[in-house]
Amino acid sequence: MVVGIYFVLMAGCSGASVVPKELEEHVNRDISFSQLRENPLPYKGQILVVGGEVLFAKRLKHATQIEVLQLPLNRHMQPVESLQKSKGRFLALQENFLDPATLPVGTRVTVVGEVSGMVTLPLDETTYDFPTLVIKRLTVWPPPIRTARVLQPYPYMYSYWGSAYYGPYWWW
Repeated sequence: MVVGIYFVLMAGCSGASVVPKELEEHVNRDISFSQLRENPLPYKGQILVVGGEVLFAKRLKHATQIEVLQLPLNRHMQPVESLQKSKGRFLALQENFLDPATLPVGTRVTVVGEVSGMVTLPLDETTYDFPTLVIKRLTVWPPPIRTARVLQPYPYMYSYWGSAYYGPYWWW
């Protein structure tokens, strides 16, 4: 039974569910985000897997636009924790209704999307060229679990009265 639970959990952690089976053979894994960021137009129509952290989501007339800070993906196709590893931003467009309230700022996502071009929009006091993708599959990741330091007893290396002393607690 434990083995069965292990395999179910491992299947849930695998990247297979991020990319739908019908799109798996169409995904181009040779294009890096840096290449896409520099010039997205040659890759128009290509299906890519990119991920990151939601910066902003808004409802447009016929779609929902999600601004994402790109982050590298780990082997499970989940965005990494470090924001300093970002190579830029991109826009993901969901053509079906998607409530922006379901994607608050800081939500980690993985997008399987078709490159649709580039949009230049204002960013602070300048403009920014956003590569754009039309979402084929959007995976929303739960927030990372932050573990607290655990209070653990430990034996002292010296003994009192002839036996090991399991004294006060220490932070591990």
